Amino acid sequence: MGSLNGILAVLAAIVGAFSIYKYMASADNKLWIVIGVIAIIAFLAFAAMFMSGRMNKTDDIHITE
Repeated sequence: MGSLNGILAVLAAIVGAFSIYKYMASADNKLWIVIGVIAIIAFLAFAAMFMSGRMNKTDDIHITE
């Protein structure tokens, strides 16, 4: 499940970047900016889930390590 979140985060980032690019190239088409914002929010959610799954929850992390 962790690698799936990573793949979905990358895909959401690509879709977000593409839609923002299409918005900048279009004649003020609001659909592209809406898709871009939704994709960026999805990227942040999937990236957070991916990064939280990568942390080892059984080991104690000390500040001096």
